[in-house]
Amino acid sequence: MKDFHSSKHRKQYKMQLFLLFCFLIICFVVSFHVGRYPIHPIDLVKVLFSNIVPIEQGWDPSIETVLYQIRMPRVIGAVLVGAALSCAGAVYQGLFQNPMCSPDLLGASSGAGFGAALAILFHLGFLGTTLFAFCFGVITVLMVYLLSRRVKGNPTLGLILTGIMVGSLFSAAISFIKLVADPNDTLPAITYWLMGSLSGIGQKEIWFCFIPILAGLVPLLFLRWKLNVMTMGEEEAKAMGINTKFIRLIVIICATMLTSASVAVSGMIGWVGLVIPHFTRMITGPDFRRLIPASMILGASFMLIVDNFSRMLTTQEIPLGILTAFIGAPFFIYLIMREGNKS
Repeated sequence: MKDFHSSKHRKQYKMQLFLLFCFLIICFVVSFHVGRYPIHPIDLVKVLFSNIVPIEQGWDPSIETVLYQIRMPRVIGAVLVGAALSCAGAVYQGLFQNPMCSPDLLGASSGAGFGAALAILFHLGFLGTTLFAFCFGVITVLMVYLLSRRVKGNPTLGLILTGIMVGSLFSAAISFIKLVADPNDTLPAITYWLMGSLSGIGQKEIWFCFIPILAGLVPLLFLRWKLNVMTMGEEEAKAMGINTKFIRLIVIICATMLTSASVAVSGMIGWVGLVIPHFTRMITGPDFRRLIPASMILGASFMLIVDNFSRMLTTQEIPLGILTAFIGAPFFIYLIMREGNKS
């Protein structure tokens, strides 16, 4: 990892990050042009700059309504959710030294799904569903962490096993809610929400998820080099003066906020936090100083692309969870075969 400081590798990383950022900007602009009411890039620039400098209005007034009320929240939501899930998946894979780890490892997605299903069952509205999903996602991981402390021996293994157990319990609770829900109205709403979508996201939901996602991303960006040390193992990290218990707790808290906030506004979208870190690692290498920022940018771009396809492929929107599975599963099979050939 010393090569990160060499001039050659530093320039290479900066170029990679610049290209990934340019790709994100392209996806961001194209996303405004996709949908039933496409916004031309020139009109997009004019409307946005009209808030800064006086520009003569030469565009349809309905464009502003579509931009600020529908398209902008959705595009920003896709960027936030993609970046959050990718970052959470990357840090979990490093913290637990397991390439199969994903953001729902400790049950945050199952807990958030249960909270959302409960809110939909009691007809609490979209904002109530978002709040319940976030709170139950955090509560679930808190339960996992407290229970795992009772497990003697390997703390990492204790967290993983407890996360699987608690996540399974909340998955069973979701099934029970679906069983007792009204099959004509409530059950379809729960099922559709659990498949993941950004169709109902608005400005309130953006502000709701922006704060916990920002609070989760910033500490992880500052802890990148310590995550590199943590991947060397528990004893090695302690020998280098790293407080492994404290770092593990901070990483879990941050990843939980990222996952819970994402699931709260978009539903349960799988594969993003599992596949994107692997793909990014193929580009930048395993160094977390490179991996985390690149994963965030690539995850945001991927989510924008998937959301665009969900609006384009059919007259009715395809849930994002279905599309990410269609894309993520074959790619992960390719990664497994690729590693097998290397072996």
